Amino acid sequence: MKNTFLLLFVVLILGCVENKKGAISDEIQGNVIKVDYAKGFSISKSVSGITTISVSSPWPNATADFTYALVPKKNAANITVNKNDYDAIVFTPVESLVATSTTHIPALEALGVIDKLVGFPDSKYISSKAARKRIAKGEILELGNNESMNGEMVIALRPDVVIGFSINNQNKAYNTLERAGIPVVYNGEWTEETPLGRAEWIKFFAPFFELEDQADSIFNDISSSYKVAKNIAAKAKKQPTILSGALYKDVWYLPGGKSWAAQFLKDANTRYLWQNNPDTGSVSLSLESVLQQARDADFWISPSQFTTYDQLELANRHYSQFKAYREQKVFTFAATQGETGGLLYYELGPHRPDLILKDLIHIFHPELLPEHNPFFFKPLK
Repeated sequence: MKNTFLLLFVVLILGCVENKKGAISDEIQGNVIKVDYAKGFSISKSVSGITTISVSSPWPNATADFTYALVPKKNAANITVNKNDYDAIVFTPVESLVATSTTHIPALEALGVIDKLVGFPDSKYISSKAARKRIAKGEILELGNNESMNGEMVIALRPDVVIGFSINNQNKAYNTLERAGIPVVYNGEWTEETPLGRAEWIKFFAPFFELEDQADSIFNDISSSYKVAKNIAAKAKKQPTILSGALYKDVWYLPGGKSWAAQFLKDANTRYLWQNNPDTGSVSLSLESVLQQARDADFWISPSQFTTYDQLELANRHYSQFKAYREQKVFTFAATQGETGGLLYYELGPHRPDLILKDLIHIFHPELLPEHNPFFFKPLK
């Protein structure tokens, strides 16, 4: 009965939205909310109380922005929205949502709204202890996988919003949900090229729950911690040389010089051997070219899925030619897993870049952070 009344309320409000098109289109551009590092989204508030979120980078090379209106429920009867101005309209504070990337989980948990998450595709990859408890209790439903999410289950859940992750605009599951009247809002945090840029997307989540001040406080603490660590790294007397990545079949994949991962190495005051590469994603190379460039690298980090030296040796005998292998200076994040095997680096890392940077400083300049207990990066066994 409660859900029936809620559905009727939403239908009535949506009817008002559609019947009063154009009434406040001149108010879309309101007071701009400060976003310092993230490049992929912007937020503004109109004088009527509407929060407008514009996502310019939902996926790489997107050709158009997506614009969303967040309308406070307490004032919804007095607010008129031109539906044609927005890709979705969401009423806040949100009481239920479906998320689609594990990177969404830490922001929800930090904001204290993980209890609003009611569904997730491929939930086995979630590592958050709080979320796993809810999964075990059946409070977060398994929805299949992102590309072919079970639309019937989502429609039955009737979430206030689906926070979408996509590599392009061809996700048919999302199209089905939108036709059913469920708002889909794209999150493009993964396209950001800087550590603080990704972490700042907590400000994207906050308006859905009317928790903007809390998000600002959380991000300011993370940003401050990161900057302090970066300043500590700048005091290092030496810049060690760094190799990253590993072979997949016959191709060595490593971070491009302008990527998120490479920025950590720069801020940790190291010389990443591909730092002059212009790519923002990964780079594909031959084993021979990597050996030529990095045979004598001081450290080797993120060697794909490998967590032991025996695994490296069994996978390819040529790995033993690297100085970092011989001197046992190889470090991985693949050993830091949640209870179902999900990698915390991929889930929590984008939200806590300060922890990643401190790990790297401890590895590369142990004299600068001798008391730090590494969280993500561990030495190979």
